[in-house]
Amino acid sequence: QARVQESGGGLVQPGGSLKLSCRAPGLTSDGYAMGWFRQRPGKEQREGIACLSWSGERAYYGDSVEGRFTISRSRYNAKNTVYLQMNSLKPEDTAMYYCAAAGRCSANPQRYNYWGQGTQVTVSS
Repeated sequence: QARVQESGGGLVQPGGSLKLSCRAPGLTSDGYAMGWFRQRPGKEQREGIACLSWSGERAYYGDSVEGRFTISRSRYNAKNTVYLQMNSLKPEDTAMYYCAAAGRCSANPQRYNYWGQGTQVTVSS
């Protein structure tokens, strides 16, 4: 069973909103920070866009999403789910979105130990 699983992707119009979910049972309670990355079409590298510390007290955002995206964690269900609320979406936000777990927040995807399979987000009219 996958330790990290994303859901919630889809097609949305520019200016719209979407909320992604990431289930990571055991990881959040084991002291892992949870990050969201995305890989745009034609790009090889994954871009770090948000991360939430294990305690949930600190959130970090990439410049391209600052002020539009919000990362949070569920208050229930052993806090196993991390969310990414995406507002004011733009066509350039179109990408495969990945959730990942690391010992601490980092924009470097190589520092993350566990990855989900990704969920596609397409922003288009």
